[in-house]
Amino acid sequence: MKNKMWMVRAGEGANLFNNFKEKNYVAIGWNELGDIGKITSKEELKELIKQKIELYRKPSQISTAAGQLYRFVFEFKKGDFVISYDPNNRIYLVGEILSDYIYDKKIGEYHNYRKVEWKGSINRDKLSPSTRNTLGAISTIFSINENAANEIIKLLRGEVLEDDLDQEDIEDIKEDMESRATELIKDKFSELDWDEMEELVAGILRAMGYETFISERIDRGKDIGASPDGLLLEEPRILIEVKHRKGKMGAEAIRSFLPLLKGGRKGLYISTGGFSKEAKYEAERSTDQITLIDANNLVKLIIQNYDNFDVDTKLLIPLAKIYWPI
Repeated sequence: MKNKMWMVRAGEGANLFNNFKEKNYVAIGWNELGDIGKITSKEELKELIKQKIELYRKPSQISTAAGQLYRFVFEFKKGDFVISYDPNNRIYLVGEILSDYIYDKKIGEYHNYRKVEWKGSINRDKLSPSTRNTLGAISTIFSINENAANEIIKLLRGEVLEDDLDQEDIEDIKEDMESRATELIKDKFSELDWDEMEELVAGILRAMGYETFISERIDRGKDIGASPDGLLLEEPRILIEVKHRKGKMGAEAIRSFLPLLKGGRKGLYISTGGFSKEAKYEAERSTDQITLIDANNLVKLIIQNYDNFDVDTKLLIPLAKIYWPI
């Protein structure tokens, strides 16, 4: 496919979808910036956003807005395809961009726009699972990959798609989304400082039904203790070491921890940077009961027990539940 295809969402809740359709255009907001057609770089656009939009203070907010605007003004080309979605009727409107960037206060609620010739519409239910997944991104503007774009054009022309999709395709999408979610949760706890990470681990254990305490050690580190009574008097008595760093923990770290488990204590050693092969071997051959938890296993514990987290622990790593159809 020679020309690119772009998604432009029609405002919050697609409230501008009918305007887009009836007046033959697509538009985006950020009206406070005025006419940005003479901007020469993304950095210049970021500076303008900082000056004009008070609500945007985080670098990520500014960068995202600048990226969306820059695409619309400079990367969209006449002849490119554009689509917009009506979630109420599950319809994608498909058109061709006819104009360069235009700024006009009279066009409607959004002043940054491009003229479009709409070619037709496609029902979302006719799309393959992989294409529906591609179109599910939440950004106001994004480019659509070639496979999905070709499928949309074929449907627009009335061509019949090969029915070679089965449950495995949907499962692949599910696994991909779960993998992304795992990495995003890792991103969240990687932003925590050392003390906050220990509080998170203690919160996970409380959600699992244990009472916990965090005690200072002579080396200025901290231990987390967990037991049914919180005093390490009732079984099981668990001692937890938390290492919140990028590097893998080696065998020596495990050997230093094992003497603390004498007297029937069980050990959890948590390392967000993972463990070396030697460290895993050291834990496996130990006569003391010790479990190693890396970042992936920590994510699993968070997901499994999140509903039982107390308020303070949820504030450390706020998550939202997403339901997947079966």
